[in-house]
Amino acid sequence: MADQEQPMTVNIVTPDGVVYNHHANVIVASAIDGDIGIMKSHEPIIAPLKIAEVRVKRIDKPDHEDAIAVNGGFLEFSNDLVSIVANSAERARDIDLRRAKYQKQKAEETIQSAKEKNNVDDLDRAQVSLKKAINRINVSEHK
Repeated sequence: MADQEQPMTVNIVTPDGVVYNHHANVIVASAIDGDIGIMKSHEPIIAPLKIAEVRVKRIDKPDHEDAIAVNGGFLEFSNDLVSIVANSAERARDIDLRRAKYQKQKAEETIQSAKEKNNVDDLDRAQVSLKKAINRINVSEHK
């Protein structure tokens, strides 16, 4: 009975430390194979994540949804604990929108240059940078 009273916990961790730690009703993340919605008592799961936003409906703010820009990584759910380990992640409130737009512009310029020079390595890196910048811009709108 006491186990059912425990809320689901969401932790998002990067090499720099904990980015997010709250109790939640629902979390939605974008896995490689599609979106995943997780609620308390969900079956255990491990999934690789895409560069995309993670949305969390917190218990203490039911009318509010937190948005976190996650740049890949893995999601694990077990025993009502969602753990996301990512190379980088930022909460909407922490994103510098001007910097994200600048990074988007630089990535687009690099993509154009790489296409002209037929440089596949630079093109691949710039496309990943562009996805990250667009993700940060989109998540920043959820402040």
